[in-house]
Amino acid sequence: MTKKRYTTLVLILGSLTALGPFSIDMYLPGFPEIAREMHTSTARVALSLSSYFIGISAGQLLYGPLLDRFGRKPPLYAGLVLYTISSLACCFSRDINMLIVVRFFQAVGSCAAAVAAMAMVRDLFPIQDNAKVFALLILVLGASPMIAPTVGGYVTDTVGWQVIFIILTGLAVCIFAAVFFLLPDSYQPDKSLSLKPKPILKGFAAVIKEPQFYTYAISGGIAFSGLFAYVASSPLVFMDVFKVSSKAYGWIFAFLSIGFIGSSQVNSYLITKYKSQQIVKVALTVMVIISLLFVAGAAQHIFGLTGTIAMIFMVLCCVGIISPNTSALSLAPFEKNAGIASSLLGAFQMCIGSAVSVGVSLFKSNSALPMAVLMFAASALASIVLLMGSKHIKQPVVSSDVKIAAH
Repeated sequence: MTKKRYTTLVLILGSLTALGPFSIDMYLPGFPEIAREMHTSTARVALSLSSYFIGISAGQLLYGPLLDRFGRKPPLYAGLVLYTISSLACCFSRDINMLIVVRFFQAVGSCAAAVAAMAMVRDLFPIQDNAKVFALLILVLGASPMIAPTVGGYVTDTVGWQVIFIILTGLAVCIFAAVFFLLPDSYQPDKSLSLKPKPILKGFAAVIKEPQFYTYAISGGIAFSGLFAYVASSPLVFMDVFKVSSKAYGWIFAFLSIGFIGSSQVNSYLITKYKSQQIVKVALTVMVIISLLFVAGAAQHIFGLTGTIAMIFMVLCCVGIISPNTSALSLAPFEKNAGIASSLLGAFQMCIGSAVSVGVSLFKSNSALPMAVLMFAASALASIVLLMGSKHIKQPVVSSDVKIAAH
């Protein structure tokens, strides 16, 4: 594969992966304005974020079997069309209940892109390069928290929050064109796979029973929920507690994304020196320590705005290192049915993230303490799952020798 071809594939797959996060991050600065226009509270508006996470969780499981049965592109096209229609519906929502509902369908459409991108990494690149490619996708993905909230803040202040969803519609159309013209068919449809409930459940069960999958998918998903705790809490923490403007919030969000992006690229260097399993263990340990310090400081009101930003930055650095390694390790055992494995991996991440985002709205605190507690809980629980699950992995898979039953 030529360097130009390699770069093109990474950029397209990265844009597919970034569609969902753009849909999350871009409208965050508009929360106060949406609340005012719809005569509701910011916490109520945050439920549209929760419904988005729930939609992604449900959609992940829907697209996995479809991607393996019909190939990668047809289900991806369907998801992008659904996303486009739902984004326009978000734009014309006039009450919070409608926005919450259409955000669910927008999420179902967007997760086709995320699941397809992960499966196609497994299809198009050698298994030993997967962690590196996932890290590169995070680099593209990282443009979302750097660009989206900043743009969203200026758009909201200038022309209103509705235009944000028009921009997202245009983004989806551009991605559709790139997939159609530039992305190769990476997987031949497997007509032997049944879409009846029983065979699908057997396929999911075969993936879940693989120790390497459930250990790294669950521990990685729990650790990744630290990012969801930050995303769901950040509008309340920065704009309500610290009283920053929507524009300033966008810049803070962009700065914090540097930790997530930069650490993922440091990981590209680390995997040339150490095994992914080693990197995950160390990064999780560091995340536990930092988040515990965050809890202690937030409880005692030691951290102001600067201190809070610094602690979040360090936690996100840990997540940026953990995520590409756990993703690569989770998918390594699977070749033929990477779509099902990818959908389950994404579903674990999003189900946990949905629970965390809903949990954020249940806390009543005029501080960053709820965010800190959730980050610590995520890191501690992820470490426990990794410790217990690793005992069942006899030999980490470095080649695709595990198959999933087709019938």
